This record gives sequence, structure tokens and C-alpha cells, in this order.
Amino acid sequence: MNDSWSHGRTAAAQTFGTVLDASPDALLAIAADGSIALANAAAGRLFGYAAGDLTGRDHRTLLAEGFRSEADQLFTRLRARPAEHPPPREIYGLHSSGTEFPAEATGSLLPWEAALPFHPGPFGAASAPGGPEGRRGPDDGGPDHGLLLLSVRGTSHRQAADADLREAMSLLTATLESTADGILVMSTEGRVAGFNDQFLTMWGIPPELMEGDSEEPVLRLIIEQVADPAGFLARIRALGEDPAAESHDVLEFADGRTFERYSRPQRVGENIVGRVWSFRDVTPRRKAQEQAHQAMMDLAEQAEKLRAMAFQDPLTGLANRAVFNDALAGALQEPRLKTVDVLLLDLDDFKEVNDILGHQAGDDMLVEVARRLRGCVPTADVVARLGGDEFVVLLTACPDADTIAQCIVRCLHVPVTIQGTVLRPSLSLGLASLGRDSVGASELLRQADISMYAAKAAGKNRFLRFHPDMMTALVQRTHMEAGLQLAVARGEISVDFQPIVSHRMGQVVTFEALARWDRDGGRVPPSVFIPLAERTGLINEIGTEVMALGMVQLAPWLSEDPSRSLAVNVSGVQLQDPLFAQTVLRLAEASGVAAYQLVLEVTESVFFDADCSLIKQLSSLREEGARVALDDFGTGYSSLGRLQDLPVDTVKIDRTFVSMVRTGNERLPILSSMINMAHSLGLTVTAEGVETAAQADYLAALDCDSLQGYLFSLPQPGRRLENALQQAEEALTVLKDR
Repeated sequence: MNDSWSHGRTAAAQTFGTVLDASPDALLAIAADGSIALANAAAGRLFGYAAGDLTGRDHRTLLAEGFRSEADQLFTRLRARPAEHPPPREIYGLHSSGTEFPAEATGSLLPWEAALPFHPGPFGAASAPGGPEGRRGPDDGGPDHGLLLLSVRGTSHRQAADADLREAMSLLTATLESTADGILVMSTEGRVAGFNDQFLTMWGIPPELMEGDSEEPVLRLIIEQVADPAGFLARIRALGEDPAAESHDVLEFADGRTFERYSRPQRVGENIVGRVWSFRDVTPRRKAQEQAHQAMMDLAEQAEKLRAMAFQDPLTGLANRAVFNDALAGALQEPRLKTVDVLLLDLDDFKEVNDILGHQAGDDMLVEVARRLRGCVPTADVVARLGGDEFVVLLTACPDADTIAQCIVRCLHVPVTIQGTVLRPSLSLGLASLGRDSVGASELLRQADISMYAAKAAGKNRFLRFHPDMMTALVQRTHMEAGLQLAVARGEISVDFQPIVSHRMGQVVTFEALARWDRDGGRVPPSVFIPLAERTGLINEIGTEVMALGMVQLAPWLSEDPSRSLAVNVSGVQLQDPLFAQTVLRLAEASGVAAYQLVLEVTESVFFDADCSLIKQLSSLREEGARVALDDFGTGYSSLGRLQDLPVDTVKIDRTFVSMVRTGNERLPILSSMINMAHSLGLTVTAEGVETAAQADYLAALDCDSLQGYLFSLPQPGRRLENALQQAEEALTVLKDR
């Protein structure tokens, strides 16, 4: 019977061992003395031992220091409360290699009957119940002789997952707290599930208010702030009725703020578990949009005024060259039943007024001349200012143009007080009429021009009607052209420099190179020889000479500060030369002047030409670092609308606009609009013809970037560059101390 019982016990042990080996967790059957009675295959793998090597080993050797009493404590607890199922304990196991690893352990008692196959008998072999005779001894009964079945599961994989989870949560938290949006998450039950600090800040909600049991105080605080509480609540109710809906609208606040509100469902898989609200403060953007809209309206209004001025001379209010040309061309196309007369007049010695009294006095003179001229010919088709001190009158169907011409000379030659000085305007007038031979508009104007120069040659302050004999005057001009052709070779071309100052920096930042022609002991005005040079094509040679002289003479000053620059006037004729850009860069390299220190000044008229090669020339130079300035800004009539498309970096406001400032107390929206328009396009602004401190202060208040004019210095030759710098700096000091 004992053999049968022993055989049965062995079979039970084998069956129980097979069940244990099927478990993926490490299972250790531990006796009361701490020895391992049985270990499954998973235990061998977990602790790094071969199968069977764990049996009989003290289980404490498998646990890291500090955790070796865990099983004893669990054993004791289960003996005291057998029905209890204690939760898993966090422990560290000890691998056979000596390394520690994280794990969790739980246990349960094997009842005496279940533990019997593994309970040692008095002779070291399994004993039958109750001893060899099958009876229980006094120490064999109860659970004390049962085993502790310890289940151990490695948790190393969980640490990596937990680390990833912590990193993801940290990233999520950082993202929520770094965003400029206020975030609120509500559960489907209407409870606050989460929010960021920005949400509290945007709505002015105390943090402790969010910790309360009710959302009513928070909602009440929010409702008090919005301009439309009913609409706010209606949107919340609508989304509550449609949990899957997304929403985007704008919230207006009672205090003037504006929030964009976004809302979308919070999903976990396919289930909607809540709703995420996002609030973005767009108040600055809205205000900026409103300001931009108002600025555009103001700009449109000013642009309309500028367009009106496109056909008007801004200084005198007369028609400009474009209007006159169109009117003359139209008159010549009319049937030959009427007369067409052109009266071209030019003030005598007007340059002296500018040189002695200043440009402001010269402008005052021009305004007075325009007023008198308009009064002399009230029935004229057009009274226009062509530019400078040159005016023109167009008469059609006039019975006696000579009488009107004589009247103009007489009326204008009346004393006028300019800035406390009594002046008597004098003018030379040329009259050309359409005769039997049909001529074009340009030829008729040319005849008037020839007769006007003849009047000057005859003693000034008179008028002369065109006569073929006046071609002698043309011959004289041809003689001047011949002299101009040799001017460069003879060294007659020189350069004067006029400073351009920055009132912010308090120093000279640019010098403009101005061409001068000294001939036969006298100086030919640029207003005379520059147009002649342009008409004859000599401007290319003269312009190159001026540019070369300017670079060489100014190179030492430019090398002292990379921010300094040299400005050079460039004619549209020069830009027609396909090698112009190469020539400029070659001269700069030869003189040691960096390309970015060059400013090429062009007038608006160069952009009227349909030939896009001019723009390509300027664009190629800008790519090398050179800058382009639009000279006489505001005096043209077709480029203002195209300003944003032109390859320019700076605009130079014409002196006629600056002259509008007399006391400094004027309100000149046209001037401020031009500066603001240029700045809005990313351009800098230079004002020309600044002659008074009041003008300088006025322009500085309008944020004009730089100033140029007689207030700072007259144009000076290169040898007097230091004098020009000193005068400019002294003027800036005086302005600063005002």
C-alpha cells in the first residue's frame, strides 16, 4: 500500500510540475525554512539558472539586498490571514550574473494537502499523510507545514514604457503650457478634465476656483466678461446637443478684447469622452487690421490727391509738361481754321535768386510769376510750368498773340517783395505760331525755344517771334555742344559734393556728387549743359567721368566707415548703355569703393520708357549691393502708382514739397503721406532743398530718414570736403540744441 501511495504521490508531483511550467511567470514553491521546494522553467529563465538548480536553494539568494525578507513577510501575513489576497509587491531580483532587475511578486499558500507531494518525510523522502503509517503527527497538521507559492514577474519592459509615457506626458504638459492659446478640456459629464495656465490668465480665473466641486462660479465669471452672454451659452448648448461637431467663432468682450474660439470633440478611439476648447487672443491682430484698413483709406485719399497732382505742377498749381504736350498735340490735329501759338518763357538770371536768397525765395518767385501769368492770359488753352523757371502758354484761335506776349512781359516785369527783398522779375519769351507749313508739336515747341534764347541773347526782358534767322542761336548752341564734346578730354569737368545728413545719427551719411563744367573762365550751369549732354549722348562720357572723379576723391572718407555712401546722378540715357552696370562696378573696384556704398539717383522719367533693359541695369547693380534712389519724387505723373514695382531703395522728395514748410506749423498731409507711403513699401526717404531749421524739424517729426540742402552745406569741391562736413555737423548740433 505504501508503494501505491508513493507512486501516486510521484505522479501528482509530476502533474503539478507540468502545470507550473506552463505559467509564463516565475513560480517558486518555498518551504517554511525559506528553501525552494520547486521552481518552474520560467523561474530558471528569469533568474538565469539551469532547470533543477533552484530546488533546495534558499530563495533569499534570488533577491536583491533590501528585498530578501519580502517572502518571509508575505508568508507570515498569509498564515495570519489565509483568505487575504495581497496586492503585488515591487521588488528587485538578483540574476545569476549578479545584475539586479525590477519585478513584482505576489504569493499564496498551498494548503497542506496540495503541498504534500513536496513535503519532506523524516528520512528525507516523501512521507504519507500521518507519517509512515498514514497518521498525522502532532506537528504535521495545519497550514504551517504548507508551502508559499511565490509568483515573480519581471517589470523591466514596464520601466521603458513608463519612461516613454512620462516623457509623452511631460511633452504634452510643456506643449500645453507653452502655447499662447488657452486650453480647457471638459468631460462629457460637464466636468473640468484639464486646462493650462494660459486659460486661467486669459480669463482672469483664480486657480483655486477651478478646484471647487461646482463649475458654476467659473462659468459665471466667464459670462460676465463676454459681450454677448446669450450667444455664448447658445453655442455651448448647440455643441452639447451635437457632441461630434467642431466649432470656430469669434468672441467679443465687454472690455474690447477679441478671442477666437475653437472647439472639437475629444476622442479615445471611436468614443467621444469630452470636448476640447481653445481660446486665442486676437485683439492685437484685430486692432492692427483696423489700423491698416484706416491707413489704406487714408492712403487712398492721399493717392487720389497725388493723382490729381499728376497733371499739376505742385509748386505753382499750373498744368505740367504732360498736360501741355497732350493739349498741343490735340490742337495741331484740329482743322486748320484756327491759329495755334506757343509762348515759351524763361526767367532771366533766376539762378541768382536761388544762390543769393535761397531756394525758398526762388520758389516764392515762381509762385508769383505763375499767378501773374495766369492773370495775363485768362483765355489761354493751357498755362503750364515745364520745369525749373520755364513756363509755356498755348493759345488757339487767338487774333493777336504778339499783343498777349507783350502784355506778359510787361505784367511780369513789376517789382515783387520776396522775403523782405524787392525784386523785379525779368523774362525772355519766345513766340512760335503754326504757319502755312504744317509742323509737329515738338518742332513748334523747338521754334519757340529758339526764339526764347534769341530774346535772351538780344538783351532779355523781351519777347521775340520765331524767324528762320534765329537759327544763329542754334548755331551758338551747337558751338556749346562742340565744346562739351571736348570737356572731358580737356579736364573741364569737375565734381562738387553736397552732404546728406541723418538727423537721428547726427552726422553726414552720404555725399552727392554733382557735375560741374568750367569753360573759358566761366562755369556753365548744369541746367544748361546736362540737358544738352543728354540730347547729344555725351552724358555717357560725362557721367562716367563724374562717377570716377567722385569715387576717387571720396574713397578715403568712405573707407573710414562702411555705412557711408556716395550718391551719383544717373541719366536714363546712361542706363540705355548695356555695359553701364559693368562700368559702374569696374570704377568702384578700381577706386576701392564697395558697391554697397554706391547710391544711383535716377528721376521718375527713366521708368516711363517701355525699354525694360533700364530696369535690368538697375536690378543687376542692386544685386551687387548698390542702392537706387528715386530723385525728384512726386514731380512725375505716371510712376507713383508703380512705386512698389520699381527697383528702388530710397525716394528723394523734391524741394518743391519741402518748400511748402515755411513756419513749421503747417499741416501738410501730402508730405506726410508721401513719407508714410514710402516707408510702408520698405523704402527710406531723403528730403531735398532743406534750407531752414523749421523745415528740418518738420521733416524729422515726420520720420524722414535723411536731409539735404543749403541748411547743412552748399555743394563744395573735393578739396573743401572737410569744410562741408564741419558745416553740416554744426548745423546738426544747432538743430539738436533747439
